[in-house]
Amino acid sequence: MTAPAASAPVRSGHATDIALLLVLATLWGASYSFIRLGVETIPPLTLIAARTLIAGAILLVVIHLRGLALPREPVIWRRFLIQACLNSAVPFTLIAWAETSVEAGLASILNAGSPIFAFLLSLLFFRAEAAAGRKLFGVAAGMLGVCLIIGVEALSGFGRELWAQLALVAAAACYGGAALFGRNFKGLDPIMPAAGSLICGAAILIPFSLLVDRPWTLAPSASSIQALLALSVFSTALAFIIYFRLIDRLGTVGATSVAYLRVPTGVAIGVIFLGERLSPTAWAGLALVVIGVFAMTLPGRKPPTS
Repeated sequence: MTAPAASAPVRSGHATDIALLLVLATLWGASYSFIRLGVETIPPLTLIAARTLIAGAILLVVIHLRGLALPREPVIWRRFLIQACLNSAVPFTLIAWAETSVEAGLASILNAGSPIFAFLLSLLFFRAEAAAGRKLFGVAAGMLGVCLIIGVEALSGFGRELWAQLALVAAAACYGGAALFGRNFKGLDPIMPAAGSLICGAAILIPFSLLVDRPWTLAPSASSIQALLALSVFSTALAFIIYFRLIDRLGTVGATSVAYLRVPTGVAIGVIFLGERLSPTAWAGLALVVIGVFAMTLPGRKPPTS
């Protein structure tokens, strides 16, 4: 009599989580196109410094309107600082720099390996995942996909484009580590680590932006400014709140599974709105990455309960 009533909220909650994964995939998929437009007239370092500052400020306003306050404990702020390095300051800057020479769709593919890195780091440090054959196949397929996307011809000459592609893979590794480290915020309202890490990210990046780019001398175009605002509000402030909620709800690998949803979204946006084209090798790599991440994150069968 009571079992059906108890299972309904679980299914409803899971459906909500899947819906949030789709929303997050769209927000982060769009970010590659926003970055591509932004770096046309705004240097990568300044673009990302402004992105973290604006998004962090928005979340501070939301926290105030909700009658909440950021934690004051130094240990939590040290964690915010580490999370900022793993989840915003370093990977955001790497991606923005890479997109000065790599198209948005290709950037979204190369950056899709975060669940693979999360899985490998989880095995290495926590032994939290059983090394099932399906998951190992997923890791191998995903890695092969990344290699195909980079391409043998790129490896023949260590030019700017190769380093940009490797920077995107390094950003994916940062994201994998960030998802693991994000478990340290369990019990906090998701807006707290989102806001705290963005504030720390801005504090890291703004001095470098002022020193290197001298942003007061820049003349960004209207399209770059609009892209920056969209990137900050939707693909960062809103996306971070959803992301930290999903880490709490789905766990590390489950939250990073958004990557295999983000890839086709990012590719489609780049192709439709920016007129980008991908080579057959890149499409083959895309297919392998999606298959690999899907195989790795597919839930295992639960034993039947009596």
